[in-house]
Amino acid sequence: MAEDVAAPLAGKVLSIAVAVGDTVEEDDELLVLEAMKMETVVYAPSDGKVTALRVAVGDQVEEDDPLATIGE
Repeated sequence: MAEDVAAPLAGKVLSIAVAVGDTVEEDDELLVLEAMKMETVVYAPSDGKVTALRVAVGDQVEEDDPLATIGE
């Protein structure tokens, strides 16, 4: 079952630690967002495989925008 990972806040994508096809475990780092000079790490909500990345480094996102999809 695929699960979208949503942005916890509005900000800029600073770095991406995974690629499509990577296997991740719950709480693995997926990417880092920057908002108001503060960095926020976004973690995998569950074990699975990264089936889609919906952002690139430098993209601006809004709260609840989909960032990635984790599937089986």
